[in-house]
Amino acid sequence: MPSIPVLLFARYADLLGASRIEVPLSAAATVADLVRHLRALPGGAAIPERPFVAVNMAQVDEGYRPEPGDEVALLPPMAGG
Repeated sequence: MPSIPVLLFARYADLLGASRIEVPLSAAATVADLVRHLRALPGGAAIPERPFVAVNMAQVDEGYRPEPGDEVALLPPMAGG
């Protein structure tokens, strides 16, 4: 079954214990579905329901439908000055 690579950064990587997770394409019909799948994993409940998500380095909304070959990244809020 095809999967979508999901890159996790900073706190999200710490929560899920990995910087990259493969999510089955069937669990990633939309970005919202993909986030629900990640939140159901051990440690994932602390990920917000609507995190900042980029697909192929471009911000997308929760209705975006990932396709085979896409690379998804979840980025936690950043602070800086």
